[in-house]
Amino acid sequence: MSYVTIHGKARLLAPALLAIALAACAGKDDSAPAAAAGTPASPAATPAEPAVSAKVQSMGTDQLRDSASTALRENRMYAPAGDNAMEYYLALRDKLPDDAAVKSALTDLQPYTLIAAEQSLAREDFPEAQRLVALIEKVDPSAPALPRLKQGITRGMEVAVKRTQEENDKVKKDAENRAKQLVEQQRLAQQQAAEASAAQQLAARQEAARKESERLEAERQAAAKREADARAAAQQVAAAPKPAAAAPTLRAVSTPAPRYPADALRSGTSGEVLVELTIGTDGSVTDARVLRANPPRVFDREALNAVRRWRFEPISSPTTTRRTLAFQPNQ
Repeated sequence: MSYVTIHGKARLLAPALLAIALAACAGKDDSAPAAAAGTPASPAATPAEPAVSAKVQSMGTDQLRDSASTALRENRMYAPAGDNAMEYYLALRDKLPDDAAVKSALTDLQPYTLIAAEQSLAREDFPEAQRLVALIEKVDPSAPALPRLKQGITRGMEVAVKRTQEENDKVKKDAENRAKQLVEQQRLAQQQAAEASAAQQLAARQEAARKESERLEAERQAAAKREADARAAAQQVAAAPKPAAAAPTLRAVSTPAPRYPADALRSGTSGEVLVELTIGTDGSVTDARVLRANPPRVFDREALNAVRRWRFEPISSPTTTRRTLAFQPNQ
């Protein structure tokens, strides 16, 4: 197939889309600031590579024509880089500057390239947009859309850089917040550990105080027992010459039950205490002591506290009696 025939087919495919693209570009160009054409392009918008690759530039005219025809058939009008109709025709124009068919082909392909550049800019593919703008500029350095496209690339890259910076700042801020949260969690964990240690120390001191209290109570009870034994012995000696008198009848007025020790109640411990108590003539308990306890030193204190609150009807003379107090957790 001849080059002219391929070129003719390309011209037949283009008119409708070209008209739309040119109208859109013209409208955008009219709305661009008048000073845009005189504004120098930002260095960021200047492609690092030449518009036409060195490989394409090194090809001969026949090879360029064949490659351009193939690219048109396969709809590779402006891409991929280094293998598209635009680059092949630009290289041909450099070699054949007076070839009208080559100039016409570039004129027909330029609107497609312009549309592709707009699309690349819209999706923020700035390297591709720069490459396409370089092709357009090589075709026509005075193309009306060039200043707008270059400015669009520059502004787009600035916006992208700013957005990236904002995203980086957000990531950094999030990382700082997470670090602060971690520090706060560690501080709370240390505080909780310190509080737990303090609670353990307090519990240990309370346990030591309880044991000391039990020891002192045992010593007090032992002293009371010795005192009671001595008093009983003295009473027996004093009463020895006298005939034994019948014990007066005791009638209880108030015998409140003993309080159940909390530790024994929690552990479900039961038991009983045999108490010897002396009742005065007014019916109050003047003395009390534990004779036997099972288990030892668990219910003694509460048993003594209870019987000392007991009251009986008045009697003619003090008397001593014994009572067994039972402790059952389910009562």
